[in-house]
Amino acid sequence: MPHTPVPADELSARLDRLRHVMTERDPAWSMMILDNKIDLYYFTGTMQEGALVITPDEAVLFVRHSFDCAQQESLFGDIRPLGSFRGIAEAFPNVPETVYVASRTMTLQKLNMLRKYLPFTPKPADDVLAGLRAIKSGYELDCMRKAGRLHQQVIEQITPALLRPGVSEARLCVEVCTAMLERGAMGISRFNQPAAEDVLGVASFSENSLRAAALDSPSGTVGTCIAMKSIGSSERRLRVGDTILLDIPCGMHGYHTDKSITFYFGELSRHPQGSLIRAAREQCVFLENEAAAMLQPGAVPAEVYQKILACVDPAFRGGFMNACKFLGHSIGLTMDETPVLAKGFEEPLVAGMTLAVEPKIALEGIGLIGCENTYEIVSHGPARSLTGACDTDLEITG
Repeated sequence: MPHTPVPADELSARLDRLRHVMTERDPAWSMMILDNKIDLYYFTGTMQEGALVITPDEAVLFVRHSFDCAQQESLFGDIRPLGSFRGIAEAFPNVPETVYVASRTMTLQKLNMLRKYLPFTPKPADDVLAGLRAIKSGYELDCMRKAGRLHQQVIEQITPALLRPGVSEARLCVEVCTAMLERGAMGISRFNQPAAEDVLGVASFSENSLRAAALDSPSGTVGTCIAMKSIGSSERRLRVGDTILLDIPCGMHGYHTDKSITFYFGELSRHPQGSLIRAAREQCVFLENEAAAMLQPGAVPAEVYQKILACVDPAFRGGFMNACKFLGHSIGLTMDETPVLAKGFEEPLVAGMTLAVEPKIALEGIGLIGCENTYEIVSHGPARSLTGACDTDLEITG
């Protein structure tokens, strides 16, 4: 059964928005070349190896591999096979002196290959591309709402039954992700940076949730090995008295949602520091709700971040966010979109943005306690959670 393609009018609208923003920024712009698979999917609806050339009047997707696949799954208007980058020069003989590119993701190797046939000076367009992706269309929001409903179902309703003595972190992570895949999830988490990897997500028990991860994230993991700081350990097995941190994304049709949940395996009253664990969890729930109430059109991300920091109980400030300098992040085609709830992000929020809010507290000798949900900024009122509740059941005694 063929997959549902990105609608043609959606792709056309994205190109129109890009041209409008580029003309406002640089009235003399005349060409942009994109090669990153996320950018190609956003503008063409397919993720093939090749390059997308955009001018004020034309947009051509040149595909090296696979042209047949691109034709079958994309509703983009102009797709052409590409043997080498010489083919772009032949199609566009008047290459301007300056060409806009996505400098964050285009490699030096790819740039040199392009410039062998198209002599130009590259100019970054990363902020323009990020700005376009930050505000979701109705189609994109629909994809994320579907992902969020699936996310909530699996994490809140199905996962508690997967917790049993002896299950490893890695096994638990795989079982949660399998439950998502069986219900339509896409099965990968993508990032807007070349070196970032988080294939499935993270499942961490007690002390392992305090370990530093490879990503800039408060959630910790020992990983599967030194070479893979994700998923979880195949050796660390669940015991009564463990805290459980699950930070496992979900995605559909290319679009992600993010959600974290904390469980305690056993009766919390039997833990010598059970009251501290409960208090930390209640603090995180309070902070997430406070942040969600602030996420409205016109709110400034840096100010939301500072206001939430001021609300943190002094008893938890030392371990709040486990040394990370943010409270939440935008999310969409990648996990790490912009803006971020952190210092330096001064542009006001607008309706259609989507952000994950993830307050977490590191308790030394116990584990990382917290919650996280993905929110949609709506036209009026506080942000709407796409992934369910933050005040979920804490104790799992079955």
